[in-house]
Amino acid sequence: MVRREIDAVVVGAGFAGMYMSYLLRKEGYDVQGIEAAADVGGTWFWNRYPGARCDIPSLLYQYSWNEEIRTSWRWSEKYATQPEILAYANHCADLLDIRPLYRFQTRVTKAEWDEAADRWLVDTDKGEALSARYLVMATGALSVPKEPDFPGLDRFKGPQPVTGRWPHEGVDFKGKRVAVVGTGSSAIQSLPHIAADAAQVYVFQRTPNFSLPALNAPIPDEEREAFEAAWPLYKQAIDTGEPGVEMLPEDWEPSDEELAEHVKVLWNGGGLVSTVMIPRLTKDERINEAACEFVRSQIRAQVNDPVLAEKLSPRSFPISTKRACVDTDYYVTYNRENVTLVDLNEGAIVEVTEKGIRTTNAEYEVDVIVWALGFDAMTGALTRVDIRGKDGTPLKDAWHGGPAMWKGMMVAGFPNLFTITGPGSPSVLMNVILAGEHNVEFIADVIDRMREQGETRVEVSEAAQEAWVDHVRREAEATLFPRANSWYMGANIPGKPRVMLPYVGIDYKKRLNQNVAAGFPGLMFEG
Repeated sequence: MVRREIDAVVVGAGFAGMYMSYLLRKEGYDVQGIEAAADVGGTWFWNRYPGARCDIPSLLYQYSWNEEIRTSWRWSEKYATQPEILAYANHCADLLDIRPLYRFQTRVTKAEWDEAADRWLVDTDKGEALSARYLVMATGALSVPKEPDFPGLDRFKGPQPVTGRWPHEGVDFKGKRVAVVGTGSSAIQSLPHIAADAAQVYVFQRTPNFSLPALNAPIPDEEREAFEAAWPLYKQAIDTGEPGVEMLPEDWEPSDEELAEHVKVLWNGGGLVSTVMIPRLTKDERINEAACEFVRSQIRAQVNDPVLAEKLSPRSFPISTKRACVDTDYYVTYNRENVTLVDLNEGAIVEVTEKGIRTTNAEYEVDVIVWALGFDAMTGALTRVDIRGKDGTPLKDAWHGGPAMWKGMMVAGFPNLFTITGPGSPSVLMNVILAGEHNVEFIADVIDRMREQGETRVEVSEAAQEAWVDHVRREAEATLFPRANSWYMGANIPGKPRVMLPYVGIDYKKRLNQNVAAGFPGLMFEG
């Protein structure tokens, strides 16, 4: 087989993949991008379910590294919708002229390390064979939906859309009976829209979630002006990893009255940003429980039926140990006569039938089943590709006890392989676009150093990897995160090792900067 030799393969055309491909091309490398979708956008290409929006304010949800993009784009709403975010991704791709670098509607099927040549042998489902010095997996932390695995799926005659892979032509709910299975972010965002059209909606809930109000609205001019004025300080904070605003001190010890008042910031419309405004929220049980009870009080205030309000009130995990959701009219939607909650703790799903869903208590006849089951987060897109490192070791075998990585970017035994926002990085606990920027820029620094030094391979040492994995574990154990059966812990996927996937420490970007300044300790260069 004749392989086309290039410098780098970048898998994924989301925001991180586009930046990585652009930066490598700018530095003079020969880059081949591979993307399964028909165009750019990453998760925003696929997640087109009704009501899909970002869960942090859209002024923050943008590239920080390119002034032309930043100043030429104008977000319309406080929380951008999926169509607007996808339009932004296309705007970025147009300005960066990124599409010529990519093979779209193409998947990498296998990537094998060639020890003799210090190169990756990459195969695609379109029959292309590549030989690349570097392989960068920019496949996204939330890109592989969890598939339904109930008996009888093939028997149901109606549509069964999965929220993470929504049909581009849309789904007609008008006058239909609809089952929504799951109460994570996609279900919480989509339910009010589905209920507005459907004749009847059954929401199948196993575990209720904490959801915060978006208080969405057009962005006022004065808010844009204030953001622009603060931009230099904000950009400095992004680049240095230092807080750009004054926060309450970590040793904050409020009285019960002060605490009860302060946790009301969760209802200020800041979404996930508001959770950061409560010191030690995920470390201090007293502070966390005050926040939990405040949100539960708001649920009771919005849901007319007190029994239903209690069923919608989370009590089995601390707030923010599962990713909090951000909604518009989620809780009040349960006051509609056409919306029924099916509590799976009172009767689990047994099977899918020709007519709908049967639990141990009843059969629910529906016309459409919406599967909102979340994602195989952070590792799913990586383990689904046959990636083989030194001695032919498959990545999934190297991770049989859990994903061991250095800073979410490198794996011992897999030279010249880089991942962006992988396990052991903060990724899903922060603004993921900025998390991607941090990783892309570090990877580019490593590759540039190799070119300058004439090196052909780089690998993280086992000792450095083990030290980072241990640090990630200890940081997580000092928090309340392990108390939740969350996708952060891999607990939503049967058989997946139960370990904390993202890094919860606060100093990640500073550590990257220090590593670059010190000459990349922990990395082994050869060539």
